[in-house]
Amino acid sequence: MKSMHSLDDIDRRILSELQADAGISNGDLAERVGSSTASVWRRIKAMEASGLLRQSVRLLDQHTLGYGVNVLCNIRVRSHARDVRNAFETFVGERPEILECFSMSGDWDYLLRIVAADVSGYERFLMHTLLEHPSVGGASSHFALSLTKYTTALPL
Repeated sequence: MKSMHSLDDIDRRILSELQADAGISNGDLAERVGSSTASVWRRIKAMEASGLLRQSVRLLDQHTLGYGVNVLCNIRVRSHARDVRNAFETFVGERPEILECFSMSGDWDYLLRIVAADVSGYERFLMHTLLEHPSVGGASSHFALSLTKYTTALPL
């Protein structure tokens, strides 16, 4: 995989443009970064092969889809045994309302970002699904009041 220091200026410009618009044509991308279409195509293929570029996605507007609530939920598991952690992480992977999961240091074991239509929808998920999972020992929920910054673009 290419490291940050092995990326040249054109690679960085390609990545910057793709982070802004993954659907851009190779021709338009080549024009924006000052390279040929064939060169851009080869560079993209090389970055895909190295694992630097992963899948292309379209970002959806959660509010338009009816998900008005963002919750950051700290989780404490009942045990740190591998099978318990694996069971919890498998459960998380299967739940579409859990958008992100971080294994954490400190007092809590995991931090989840969860979306719900409203507070009562989150409460149902928390009480009847999340806290019912045998690996979960406790949870602490924090409701986001507003979104100040959101980006998927990494600094280049």
